[in-house]
Amino acid sequence: MNSEALFESRVRSLPLLHRGKVRDNYAIGDDRMLIVASDRLSAFDVVLPDPIPGKGRVLTAISNFWFAKTRHIVANHLTGEPLARWLPDAAERAPLEERSVVVQRLRPLPVEAVVRGYLIGSGWKDYQMSGKVCGIALPAGLRQAARLPAPLFTPATKAAAGQHDENVSFAAIADAIGATVAARVRDLSLAIYDFAAEYARGRGILIADTKFEFGLDPRGEVILMDEALTPDSSRFWPADGYREGTSPPSFDKQYVRDYLETLDWDKRPPGPHLPAEVIAGTAQRYREAERRLTANGRGRQ
Repeated sequence: MNSEALFESRVRSLPLLHRGKVRDNYAIGDDRMLIVASDRLSAFDVVLPDPIPGKGRVLTAISNFWFAKTRHIVANHLTGEPLARWLPDAAERAPLEERSVVVQRLRPLPVEAVVRGYLIGSGWKDYQMSGKVCGIALPAGLRQAARLPAPLFTPATKAAAGQHDENVSFAAIADAIGATVAARVRDLSLAIYDFAAEYARGRGILIADTKFEFGLDPRGEVILMDEALTPDSSRFWPADGYREGTSPPSFDKQYVRDYLETLDWDKRPPGPHLPAEVIAGTAQRYREAERRLTANGRGRQ
C-alpha cells in the first residue's frame, strides 16, 4: 500500500465534474463517472488542511465490501468495470488504484438518509432538551449511548458546500422527492442498517448511526450510491468498549471531532491543522474498522 497521502486527484484524460468534501468525480461519457476517494477529511462540514494517509483506500474498500454484501437489499451504482479500461495510462492510473471506482451516473436525491440505532451525538442533545430525536418521541429515562427501542430514520437535507445539513421531517422529504420515493428511501435505509448492524456486531463493531445517499437511474429506480457504512459516514464503536452513560470510543472521525472541540475554533473555514498524533491515530482507527469488518483488511468477502 502506498502510504503517501492524496489530498487532491488529478486526472488529465477525463473532465472533472465535482470535488466534494472527500471525493473527486470525473465524467466518463454521459452515463458513467469515475469516483476517486481522496485522503481529505471533513469535520463539522469543513475540509481540514491535513489529509489522513490511506483513508481514501480504506473508504473505498469498506464501501465496496458493503455494496457487495447488500446487493440482495438494493442495487448500487458500481459498474464493476476496471479502472484500466478508462485510464489506460499506467502512470496516470497509479495514484488512483484501490481508491477509485467506475459507477453509473445517477440523478442524486437531495436527501441524507440517516439511520440512528443508538442515542448519541446530536440525537442525544435533542433528547436531553425535548425527549425526542428529530421530532420522534422516545421513552423517558434513556441514557447517553443507549440502544434505541428500534432504529430511527431521521432524514436531513443535503447542504451546499460550506453549509450544514439540516434535520427535516419525513413529510418534508416526501414533499421534496415524492411520497413513493421517500418511502422507498426510508425502507431501504432501515433494511440496510438492520442487516449491517447485525453483521458488524458479530465482528465486534456496533454501528451507532449511519447515513446513506441514493439516486435514481433512468428507469426511476432507487439506487444506493456514494459510499456505504464507512467510518466517514457512520459511528463505529468497539463492542467491547461500549457502555451506556458515556460516549464510547470509536473507529471513526469522532476522534478528530473530539480533538477539535478542545480548540478555540468557530467551526468555520479554514479548518485548523491536526497534530501528527491525531493524524496517525485517525488512520489507525480507520484501518482497524476495515480489518474487523472485512476480516482480512482488504475489502474482500
